Amino acid sequence: MALAPRLVTLVLLAAPAAAADEVPFVVSPDSVTLAMLQAAKVTSEDYVLDLGSGDGRIVILAAKRFGARGLGIEINPQLVEKSRENARKAGVAERASFREQDLFKTDLSPASVVTLYLLPEVNMQLRPKLLALRPGTRVVSHDFDMEDWEPDKSMTVEAPDKPIGLGKTSKVYLWIVPARVDGLWCGTGKAKGRSLSVAQRHQKVRIDVPDGATVKALEGRIEGNVVRTRTKVLNLGYDGQKLRATYAGGPMAALKGATFVRPKGQSCG
Repeated sequence: MALAPRLVTLVLLAAPAAAADEVPFVVSPDSVTLAMLQAAKVTSEDYVLDLGSGDGRIVILAAKRFGARGLGIEINPQLVEKSRENARKAGVAERASFREQDLFKTDLSPASVVTLYLLPEVNMQLRPKLLALRPGTRVVSHDFDMEDWEPDKSMTVEAPDKPIGLGKTSKVYLWIVPARVDGLWCGTGKAKGRSLSVAQRHQKVRIDVPDGATVKALEGRIEGNVVRTRTKVLNLGYDGQKLRATYAGGPMAALKGATFVRPKGQSCG
């Protein structure tokens, strides 16, 4: 059952959660559930993993409205059984399943979308596992952010039936897991002798491009496997092993089509 507003407030002010069963179950309003799935652009190709799935509404809606498959992880056995019953009633039991399990012990790797309505401390405990997911995986959180991992998108949603808080609105945050491209990259083929040095903090990057005696510094962002510079002079695609300049213009025009790999040692050459 959902916690009363006062009890939820006390839990939110308590010491950081040490285990998944310390996270209270608070119903997400239907308007917020839909906004979360729309923010992640869920389709029938997706596998949605809802951590702390409560009565199962997010996974069920993902299956019923968007045709996705999904799994809800919930520590409370009564809520797991209720979710399964709700999925059967909705006619989506084949695509929406639920498991009684500690969310910290859950394998997140099958997911293309991860949804959360957890306490801030729990978000932060999960953050390393979320950042380690496949580039392009979408992570959506109701109300609580990831501190200095800034969202790629956020929105305010009207929630007149929200059970807690004075304001009848909710925040929805979306992150797209970025590829890890930090470090030195060495040119191959026609780009041999050229290099890129990438400094990365989550989805934000700075790319230093040596050019003779000077170094051009480009600020940019990563969306999944694609790096785009703020000045729109260089786009890089990452295939898990190589960086390729899919677009290069202006002062970077000579890099168009160039491919870069990580060096075997500490330097190129």
